[in-house]
Amino acid sequence: MATARDQIIETTCNLLEMQGYHATGLNQIVKESKSPKGSLYYYFPGGKEELAAEAVSHVGRIVLQRIQDNLAQVEDSAEAVRAFIRQIAINVERSGFRSGGPITTIAMETASTNVGLREVCYHIYNEWQGAFASKLEQGGMDAARARRIATLIIAAIEGAVILCRTSQSRVPMEMVSEEIYELVRLSP
Repeated sequence: MATARDQIIETTCNLLEMQGYHATGLNQIVKESKSPKGSLYYYFPGGKEELAAEAVSHVGRIVLQRIQDNLAQVEDSAEAVRAFIRQIAINVERSGFRSGGPITTIAMETASTNVGLREVCYHIYNEWQGAFASKLEQGGMDAARARRIATLIIAAIEGAVILCRTSQSRVPMEMVSEEIYELVRLSP
């Protein structure tokens, strides 16, 4: 059973992804999480910024584990990355094209105005890139090249999420999966 703190974090994660940092208010979080307002301030005395940082960190850890778990299921690094990206396409479509970029919205909205949240997003993206780089290195790729391609993978996924959501189609993500597959497959 989820604690009140867990419920507040989960609700905040969903709201931040769907509507962004500025459009998500504490009263809405309290209402949708069905938590007393006092518990929000008890668990997050730093208010909205502290709560948002914890929510973004929470979803970042979940996605990192998902990346690691999915990449570990397929030995071939090119195929592992392609399969992971294809799964994102399916998940974005299943959400009715409402989700798929849990960090993107916050990163874009707060990067130039909130140092704390920008640093949290940077840390998360860096960890995700590290997971892809590690898989690419396991496949025999040079460490420096693996890191560059891992950066490209994250950038391509994040951009493809936006394209999928705006086109209401998973085709952009599927196209990215194929191009990344070819790039990794042909890379030394």
